[in-house]
Amino acid sequence: MPYDESVPPTRRRRSLLAATALAAVCLTAAGCGAGDVGDGTRAEPRQGGGGTSAPPPSKSAPAPEKEKTSASSTPSAKTSKPSKPSKPAGGGATGPLSGKTVVIDPGHNPNNHLHTGEINRQVDIGTTHKECDTTGTSTNSGYAEARFTLDVSHRLRTLLQQQGAKVVLTYDNDRAYGPCVDERARIGNEARADAVVSVHADGSAVGNRGFHVILPASVRGGKADTSKIVEPSRDLGTRIAGFFVRDTGSAPSNYVGGNSGLDTRKDLGGLNLSTVPKVFIECGNMRDPKDAALLTSSGWRQKAAQGIADGISSYLKG
Repeated sequence: MPYDESVPPTRRRRSLLAATALAAVCLTAAGCGAGDVGDGTRAEPRQGGGGTSAPPPSKSAPAPEKEKTSASSTPSAKTSKPSKPSKPAGGGATGPLSGKTVVIDPGHNPNNHLHTGEINRQVDIGTTHKECDTTGTSTNSGYAEARFTLDVSHRLRTLLQQQGAKVVLTYDNDRAYGPCVDERARIGNEARADAVVSVHADGSAVGNRGFHVILPASVRGGKADTSKIVEPSRDLGTRIAGFFVRDTGSAPSNYVGGNSGLDTRKDLGGLNLSTVPKVFIECGNMRDPKDAALLTSSGWRQKAAQGIADGISSYLKG
């Protein structure tokens, strides 16, 4: 889930028709749901209901599958180091994305709960101050959002590298906590990334289902100035939303964004402080049993990574 908490939006029921229409628009116009959908200001559980167009999963969320790409749930704690993004692997590959740099930001850190003092430290996000980071959410069976985000990020990195992109992760299970939200933004800026995607999963009420992509609002204040990235970020986000529908079969959120799969926010430091095109994606609701069954599935996580990769690729190719 995003780092900050959010005002519950109006309850909305999503239809299968809305998801089908979104997919059709995105496949023909490389985008979906254009147009502002409001500036939510917090990110806690919201009210809503409905289902997605994904195939019906089991009634209860299964334990996450063990696999080589998943992050360990109990990594060894190390002393946190200053801003140092992970080294891109597989450099030198050729392909349609050669010469492009993508920064992937896996939301949260599995060890944040062991460092509450550090992650509660206030940092400047331009317009105000917020916590360095948060623990994130989890499924009812205990599968942590931080494990999900790192697993999907690893899969996404592989897919982008196969197309020749240089890929940098803001962290790769290589630090005790964090990084803080301002540092996550700084890593993308210093890499002069062509695109940045922060990978998350939401923690909302049962019945709230589906994904949504969070776009930066127009913000100017203190260290924050998103004026140059609002439009390219919207382009990036709409393409990701469209391909996510196609590749995962999931429909847009039924509780955020009015069935568009898009939400615009001005309270997230990772977006406010970015000087390069950047979006967040909430891949589903970990607290809903049906969404949780998808999020804990290795096969579905691969589809999620593919949808994000296809959206990024479409954006970078223009």
